[in-house]
Amino acid sequence: MSADTPKFRIGSVPYLNAVPLTRGIESEVIFATPARLAEMLRRDELDAALVSVTEVLLNDRYDILDGVAIASLGEVYSVLLAHCVPLESITEVFCDPASLASMNLLKVLLAERGLKPEFKPLPDYDTASQRDAVLLIGDRAIDFQRATPVHEIFDLGTAWYELTNLPFVYAVWALRRGIENKALCRELRETKDFGMETLDYLIETREEYDEDFRRDYLGWHVHYHLAEDEKRGIAKFAELLQKHGFGPVYEPKYVS
Repeated sequence: MSADTPKFRIGSVPYLNAVPLTRGIESEVIFATPARLAEMLRRDELDAALVSVTEVLLNDRYDILDGVAIASLGEVYSVLLAHCVPLESITEVFCDPASLASMNLLKVLLAERGLKPEFKPLPDYDTASQRDAVLLIGDRAIDFQRATPVHEIFDLGTAWYELTNLPFVYAVWALRRGIENKALCRELRETKDFGMETLDYLIETREEYDEDFRRDYLGWHVHYHLAEDEKRGIAKFAELLQKHGFGPVYEPKYVS
């Protein structure tokens, strides 16, 4: 970016799965939890943020950058409900407060089974292993699962695929509507392309976990394209949110 080009205010999450989408522009990015990024977007403190797809579906004020997402087709590994009692016996779920899409996805998945437990914020991560049912996302979920917990793991990506035969989109680039953003869209697309071109390098050089896990996770569990199947997944999620009373839900608007 040239010196006379204005800097964009871009926000992303500090999780391993988002690393390819900010490759090369890390110094320009504000890193925060999905919930915090959503708050900043609502206050117009960011021009674009990698946020929960729920934030876009439940608020009619953002456009979605076409072609880029964090999604999974089946097991995602980093979005999970850990439970010590059968799903049917869960009365309350303690949720990672950073979670937005994941909590709504879990509500939909359980509602489709006729289950409507109470959702409460998880007071702190240290007590997660002591809860009968806890929803975790991102690197915290990976850490929990790799620690070989006594809990059963209900992987939300797997459950969604079994229900719909569609990918689930966890996060998208949400853009402030009503501002000129062609240059911003171009920068975010080029950044994603660079991340994909250098994915092997990222897998080999990142320090989170071990290389075999990084290769499995970044190369198989999650993917970064937003194409027709992913859009069908978003549409199905919107339909089920509305069906179970978690709306109103707005039609997503894609821009390129």
